[in-house]
Amino acid sequence: MTGSPPIIVHSLDQALTAAAAAEATGTTLTLRSAAGAAGYAGVGWFAALAAILAEKHPALQTTLILDCADEAGTAMGALRRGIRHIRFTGSPDVAAKLAAMGAILDTDTRPALDLLGSTDPEAACRRWLTGAGG
Repeated sequence: MTGSPPIIVHSLDQALTAAAAAEATGTTLTLRSAAGAAGYAGVGWFAALAAILAEKHPALQTTLILDCADEAGTAMGALRRGIRHIRFTGSPDVAAKLAAMGAILDTDTRPALDLLGSTDPEAACRRWLTGAGG
């Protein structure tokens, strides 16, 4: 996957903070939900987060990736909601079927900045997005 190095968000506030940092630094933004978030936070939560980001930052080039862990049913629910970028850790056969259904599978192995517990998430995002580290 190309684009900005991923930032893992756990809340709408973190996503908005990362978006503000991306705009301030003139970069694109790749946001990833926490591992398995589709299962415990729900596809609807992520769809709402995406809608709010698009409304508040319409000019920002953003890729949003929902982590579905190994839950094929949850990944299919994401596809039904229009969420195409997903992380899926299930079997390769199921991953291939999801891709055939329109999923864009995230296989990015680059390190990601996880905002969980960050005391200054905006500064961390700015450093991350400009290559100065998290």
